[in-house]
Amino acid sequence: MAGKRKYFGTDGIRGEVGQFPITPEFIMKLGWAAGRVLAKGQGGQSKVLIGKDTRISGYMFESALEAGLSAAGVDIMLLGPMPTPGIAYLTRTLRADAGIVISASHNPYFDNGIKFFSDHGLKLADEVELAIEAELDKTMETVAPNLLGKAGRVIDAAGRYIEFCKSTIPTKTSLNGLKLVVDCAHGATYDIAPKVFDELEADVVSLGANPNGLNINEGCGSTMPDLLQQAVLRNGADVGIALDGDGDRVILVDDKGEIVDGDEILYIIACANIETSDFRKGVVGTLMSNLGLEHALAEKDIQLHRAQVGDRYVMEMLQQQGLTLGGESSGHIICLEQTTTGDGIISALQVLAAMVDQGISLHDLKSGMSKYPQTMINVRTEQRFDFKGSSEVAKAQQEIEEKLNGRGRVLLRASGTEPVIRVMVEGQDIDEVDECARYLADKVESAYQNSQL
Repeated sequence: MAGKRKYFGTDGIRGEVGQFPITPEFIMKLGWAAGRVLAKGQGGQSKVLIGKDTRISGYMFESALEAGLSAAGVDIMLLGPMPTPGIAYLTRTLRADAGIVISASHNPYFDNGIKFFSDHGLKLADEVELAIEAELDKTMETVAPNLLGKAGRVIDAAGRYIEFCKSTIPTKTSLNGLKLVVDCAHGATYDIAPKVFDELEADVVSLGANPNGLNINEGCGSTMPDLLQQAVLRNGADVGIALDGDGDRVILVDDKGEIVDGDEILYIIACANIETSDFRKGVVGTLMSNLGLEHALAEKDIQLHRAQVGDRYVMEMLQQQGLTLGGESSGHIICLEQTTTGDGIISALQVLAAMVDQGISLHDLKSGMSKYPQTMINVRTEQRFDFKGSSEVAKAQQEIEEKLNGRGRVLLRASGTEPVIRVMVEGQDIDEVDECARYLADKVESAYQNSQL
């Protein structure tokens, strides 16, 4: 990386509304800085798209970004509520210089954030984010009045994206005969997702499709699929589809009410397309991807490449390895043959198309992969702790790895969002996994306490 980022995290800038930097003043200046860097705001034909999810604060930040971009001499096209991947798609097809998303994804309504897409519909490179941060340190200057940016609205944004989603599966593929329960998390997909599946002739039952600005992700969506599981069983549905607040993640539920997570979705998509795509070259997961996925793919002669946790790093490895399919167990799946970023609707469609093509249930589609039991324990650290430099932790980790003897996996990593060391152990036997995780977590806690003496 060319330098340390001051405001940008792994997925844009995010935080609690009203707390710096998620304030109207900062977001206005962010719009100005982004306009100068991404659209080289000097008047003329520069154009940036703005879309948002359904949080009440989206109105405020939409206006703030609009003011900042206009001051930089950039024209603005407002999309209204739109899934994050839809904004990426429209940025490309409308030939915009950049796309801006106002969303905090799966977070509660009182959080919000800003993330950007380049003119190619890709997340920004580090050097571009650093350039925006450099502009933020400057005094904001407004272009001459005759060069101020104008604002307009893309009237048919939703319709364009719906047609694009439908185009990602074969034209003759119909979902007729499938009953789906679609949980939109009261978020950005609330209107679009049910229409996509309905227009493909599925029988659709909608959940979480009544946003009020305050209920996004509340007890629903991909991070809380309990209601969806109940609804699938109650309605006798074939599949449940749980999206998150901005529509870039998806978790599925099969007809037996069992959750199908991102690892299993990756497995299904890879196996369904193994003859027509280059998935034999490999699939990208993360350090947290279940060992069962790695073994199931290996049986199909597909290598699993493990990236750091975060869709940003999955994308980096896809590009480095020249691969087209990757994702996380959270349900953030990237299908580069279809689109440029994680897309919950498109990922779900790939699985549904596989069901239709093979004429079997989702439960049977996932049966080729057996997930290994996994135990995660968070060891809280008030001070920064270099666990990698601890001989006590290294010795304990080696003991566990020798005990598992290839039948499991150990992962220690520092959280990027909170002061904890994550201790993860997975293997074939749940009791053994729990015992090993507790032992290793105790050793990490002991080593941390000794480091504070």
